[in-house]
Amino acid sequence: MPHVKYRSPSIAPAYTGRLSTDPIPSLRLPVDAMEPAAAYRFIHDELMLDGSSRLNLATFVTTWMDPEADRLMAETFDKNMIDKDEYPATAAIESRCVAMVADLFHAENLRDDDASSAIGVSTIGSSEAVMLGGLAMKWRWKERVSEKAAGSEKDGDAWKGRTPNLVMGSNVQVVWEKFCRYFEVEPRYLPMARDRYVITPEQVVGAVDEDTIGVVAILGTTYTGELEPIAEICAALDKLKKKKGLDIPVHVDAASGGFVAPFLHPDLKWDFRLPRVASINVSGHKYGLTYPGIGFVVWRNADQLPEELIFRVNYLGGDMPTFTLNFSRPGNQVVGQYYNFLRLGRAGYTQVMQTLSATARWFSDKLESSHRFDVIADGSAIPVVAFTLSGDYGYTEFDVSASLRSYGWQVPAYTMPDGAQDASVLRVVVREGFSADLARSLWEDLQSVLAHLDALQPDGHFTQEHFAH
Repeated sequence: MPHVKYRSPSIAPAYTGRLSTDPIPSLRLPVDAMEPAAAYRFIHDELMLDGSSRLNLATFVTTWMDPEADRLMAETFDKNMIDKDEYPATAAIESRCVAMVADLFHAENLRDDDASSAIGVSTIGSSEAVMLGGLAMKWRWKERVSEKAAGSEKDGDAWKGRTPNLVMGSNVQVVWEKFCRYFEVEPRYLPMARDRYVITPEQVVGAVDEDTIGVVAILGTTYTGELEPIAEICAALDKLKKKKGLDIPVHVDAASGGFVAPFLHPDLKWDFRLPRVASINVSGHKYGLTYPGIGFVVWRNADQLPEELIFRVNYLGGDMPTFTLNFSRPGNQVVGQYYNFLRLGRAGYTQVMQTLSATARWFSDKLESSHRFDVIADGSAIPVVAFTLSGDYGYTEFDVSASLRSYGWQVPAYTMPDGAQDASVLRVVVREGFSADLARSLWEDLQSVLAHLDALQPDGHFTQEHFAH
């Protein structure tokens, strides 16, 4: 068949042009160019093989925003947020967002007329924010060790012969494991237990020592959505300081719960109202209700962020400080977050979180009333429902998860972390866009899945009676 390089779109039907007649290389650059519409169709059609993001109940990440937010974010894809001198309006918006987050978490020394009084930065999700929070804790540990060794022959190098450690539960997100490996910190994981999927103050106190850079406490665990007892952990560390002189900071990983707790549980003390909390990370692309990937890390005050971590560049048109791991990134992410802050305000976020929590609790009540499941988290802490089969039905949580996919639902099944790894759990993350109607559809489809699995023998075959009916 002769190679035809050009075809008239007015004559050639959409799928009988180059897309259908000539193979498109996927691992190397094509030899020839193609029309924009053809390239769009080729990629668009392949993406149809993805699952629906709206039905992906595994992810915490936002999958729906207002059309106005979509438009604003599309208009600012091309702005490189690091170029603060060239894009001063985008830079100002980022500073305002950081100030709003710091204020929400009750940071110290904030001024209404000075966004720079907030000590923090926007990041690419909580992954980068975690790295920055961990680095600040490590540098402050080095300072503490050096201060204690002042006057000795080692002085500022006293820390070099020691191994810093970080205390956290085995339920932390994998980014904490990455931090410890990348930046040479010993991870001290506190095990879970059957029917206990958060860490305890007693575990924390028993694990820390003079080389502990900090303790990580989670506000909304990835596994179950539960809130760890942050105030109790801080109180236990306060007592330890009085008893042994160990002054261990706490970093709160609020990736999932940081934009929920202030609105659902405003009286809960977990943030900078607790003097031992030094830093907090939060994901704007989770319950901040913004598309991926936007996050924030904020510190209690300037003392908690070592000056050595701040760099200054002057080749972008102005002398500016930077203390992020990533450099170039689109400004549309922070613009989308700013839109939500202005659009919703405290009243709007409260209404959204209350509605999501009500939907989660409705689904949880249905699970409980069926007597087929044991509910671990009912959606009242953050809008996440975690549950497990209540007995041995001849199939597992993984079978339920796989069967739900035939209805389009992506509901993850997974084993719990060290100490409780014999438990398997299903989890539903209720996000903006997952309406009460969709929750009812999920419940109805779950009933169909259970009926289907009940009709199967343990070896995966239907009984003869099933076909007879």
